[in-house]
Amino acid sequence: MATHRRWPQFRKVAAGKDSQLVEMLKGPASSNPGAPVPGELRDSSLKIVIVDESPIRSAILEDGLREAGFMHVERIADMHNLLARIYAIDPDVILIDLENPSRDVLEQMFIMSRAVKRPVAMFVDQSDSASIQAAVDAGVSAYIVDGLKKERVTSILDLCISRFNAFSHLQGELDRAKGALEERKVIDRAKGVLMKAKNYSEEQAYALLRKTAMNENKKIIEIAQSVVTAAELLK
Repeated sequence: MATHRRWPQFRKVAAGKDSQLVEMLKGPASSNPGAPVPGELRDSSLKIVIVDESPIRSAILEDGLREAGFMHVERIADMHNLLARIYAIDPDVILIDLENPSRDVLEQMFIMSRAVKRPVAMFVDQSDSASIQAAVDAGVSAYIVDGLKKERVTSILDLCISRFNAFSHLQGELDRAKGALEERKVIDRAKGVLMKAKNYSEEQAYALLRKTAMNENKKIIEIAQSVVTAAELLK
């Protein structure tokens, strides 16, 4: 699946409690000033896949999307080789309607959601707390209980994309923080090697790493990793 696609971004993303990654929508939609306004910055060129074995229920989603101007809508009715089919289509958003799914079917959908890393909205008629938690863990952006109505499809789509973007941003920040922590550990190890080998102070060891990085036009982490690797080889 292509990894270079830029996901549609919203100027507004829900904050605080509204940024959690599961949405149980039952009955009339509540007004929420922090949520994306229906239709705001909606990109009608999005490629949307509907996963639904029921032609009647999938028609509700398709009609709602097409009335909102989305023309690139494709339905997958056969769950066989589902992940391969989705990879082949390479959609921007995935809408899954399961009605009353079994545990096995839910698990199959959750596995797919974890793999594709796309905005996923899942519609079910009934659920329980365990299934909701599993949906969150699988990265489902919107988990809709008893909310399959044509007039609500596009607002749910906006919610799904907005929360996917918000989560992706948070995940990116977390990954960068973890990366920075790992780099700091390597640099500290390299300083320790130099302090022991050359009887340097910590400041002198870091200064040598920085000077070497500048002279070789490399990052300090690259020099530090070389020092650590060399020390390992000499043990």
